[in-house]
Amino acid sequence: MNPIIELLQNHRSIRKFTSEKLTREEIETIIQSAQQAATSSYMMAYTIFGITDEKKKAELSEITGQSYVKENGHFLIFCADFHRVTEKATQEEYENMLDNLENSEHFLVSAIDASLAAQNAAVAAESMGLGICYIGSIRNQIARVDELLNLPRHVIPLFGMAIGHPAHKSEKKPRLPLDAVYMENEYKLDRDVLDKFDDQIQEYYARRSENSRQDTWTDQMKRRFQNTIRMDVTDHVRNKGFNKK
Repeated sequence: MNPIIELLQNHRSIRKFTSEKLTREEIETIIQSAQQAATSSYMMAYTIFGITDEKKKAELSEITGQSYVKENGHFLIFCADFHRVTEKATQEEYENMLDNLENSEHFLVSAIDASLAAQNAAVAAESMGLGICYIGSIRNQIARVDELLNLPRHVIPLFGMAIGHPAHKSEKKPRLPLDAVYMENEYKLDRDVLDKFDDQIQEYYARRSENSRQDTWTDQMKRRFQNTIRMDVTDHVRNKGFNKK
């Protein structure tokens, strides 16, 4: 197994970091690596924020309910950004762009571009011996995060990423079996595959050194989708000029 594949297949979320801050060189290396990710039609439809203001980090930690949003080596927020493509447009050009700016296609493009960049950043950080954790819970109060970052129209916050020097090594969490996520030519899902995975997850949670519990993947997903969350996100996204058409 080559080192890159070994790195990718050993990913785990890190939620405890030392107090050591990333150097400027480390930050720039991670961001430059993110920028080299694939991008649709050369749009590069994202902006990455580094949060160095400790008051803002504290508020983001409160919004997310995660202490490691405040206590890390560096905290990033990835945003979908089409404001940049309108910056030098005349009013007439802007009005002619609106149908594209506001449609679902370009909302997907911006979210995918940002996600590809973020994964490059994650791999770069881990290759440097750092740990990372994606933070979707910045969307708990998406409008407040928008205000904190002073985001213009056609820019929305998508997710955060805590990066730092690991203070512990978390256990590697199992992933769905290959047969559950890779299919050829048509959709076929064997329920037995999910049953076996649920058994594996139940064993994993039972023997886990921290936060052991009785649970399965299927039960987690059923709970997740029967409880509505972040129902304000749709309106906020549309109010900022995304996914309206």
